[in-house]
Amino acid sequence: MKTQLIAKVTPDGKLEIPSEILAQLQPLTEYKISVTEGAIIFEKITKPRIDLDKFLQEIDELEPDPEQPTLQEISEIVKEVRQELWGKK
Repeated sequence: MKTQLIAKVTPDGKLEIPSEILAQLQPLTEYKISVTEGAIIFEKITKPRIDLDKFLQEIDELEPDPEQPTLQEISEIVKEVRQELWGKK
């Protein structure tokens, strides 16, 4: 069933939305607004939900990074940086 309600712009430029519509809106919800010659359309912006299990599975399926330094290389880099910062060469 299609219901037609009327919204109006107040003299100070604010959009007055009918209470029936406001009751359906949640605070802090964002809307994309499309403007055409004969219509203004509000579409709710839905943020994608992240499935942690799927995300972790995708990470596990990734190929190893060929540029990934070894633990020995990381240890050497950390050692060098510490020596530079603490002035002990």
